[in-house]
Amino acid sequence: MENPKIGLLGLPASGKTTVFNALTGSNAATGAYGLADMEPHVAVVTVPDPRLDVLGRMFRAKKITPLHVEYTDPAGVGREREATKSGAIAGRLLLLLSQMDALVQVVRVFDDPNTAHPLGSVDPVRDVGLMNDELVLSDLAIVEKRLERIEESMKKGKVDERPLLEREKELLSRFKVGLEQGRPIRSQERNEEEDKMTRHFQFLSGKPLVILLNIGESELSRKGEIEQLVRASLADPKVEVTSMSAKVEAELQQLPPEEAKEFQSMLGIEELAREHVLALCYRAMGLVTYLTAGEKETRAWPICAGTTAPGAAGVIHSDLERGFIRAEVIAYDDLVNAGSMAEARRKGLLRLEGRQYIVREGDVIEFLFQV
Repeated sequence: MENPKIGLLGLPASGKTTVFNALTGSNAATGAYGLADMEPHVAVVTVPDPRLDVLGRMFRAKKITPLHVEYTDPAGVGREREATKSGAIAGRLLLLLSQMDALVQVVRVFDDPNTAHPLGSVDPVRDVGLMNDELVLSDLAIVEKRLERIEESMKKGKVDERPLLEREKELLSRFKVGLEQGRPIRSQERNEEEDKMTRHFQFLSGKPLVILLNIGESELSRKGEIEQLVRASLADPKVEVTSMSAKVEAELQQLPPEEAKEFQSMLGIEELAREHVLALCYRAMGLVTYLTAGEKETRAWPICAGTTAPGAAGVIHSDLERGFIRAEVIAYDDLVNAGSMAEARRKGLLRLEGRQYIVREGDVIEFLFQV
């Protein structure tokens, strides 16, 4: 997976674009989207990884290539209904969100008498539940439409196509029951084969989800309590929950570094949300990072947890996967403690791994291949 795409979604007036600015260092105009201006804000940000700098120095690398993610901030849920006279998640918004690898739901917790909440009051638990319903309803519409088409195909189709259609019908019928009960596809059991069978649908309620509570400066001291309140209301343990004051953190980005650090300390903000949200998104997506290091380039590569060595090699180039022979592997910490690759080799810290090896977080790998 190269440059994972993360989409922000939220109700109007949730501070979603302010969150986007805080997470990306952008200066996108905040306030309501006009119906004639539905173009999303997009920004690519670097994923900080101090390991790359360490390895770059060790190997005297001419080039260091970190990971990047692409954040997209579309119009708020509800604006699309106004523009399309359709469901809250439909049209361009549905198409845009379906292309994302993960979703971050921005939930309003801050009070602002100058900006009314569209539902009349601030209630994060209610808003989280409402968004779950919107995602579920969007997927339910897709499932019902596909089931209708399967029925038509089974009446007209060839005999040899029937077994595959039967399996798809059985799986989607299961999804339909769960969705009608309000259960997102993310929390419904399915095996790897079933996951591949339906991956092309890009179900929104099946995507990794991080709930980001947008709190005010006055709530900073209660952020842990607020997070726990929302976490306790969730039936899906796979959903990550965190919080930030987007207004404060966006303002910090505009200050000189020393002044920003002093202000951050005064407010008791131990860690800016920018890196923390990235880490939660990676965890929600089930990604791990392995590293390649050399004089020419030192680079980080994202792969899905559970990927074997040939699959990891294929992220670099398909020839490496096709001609994979073995992988020379060392854990990052072992390499750093050894001080050099030569010393690590002398101490017997490098391992030769074959096709079944599951690549781990922080592995430094050189692939041997022949095509």
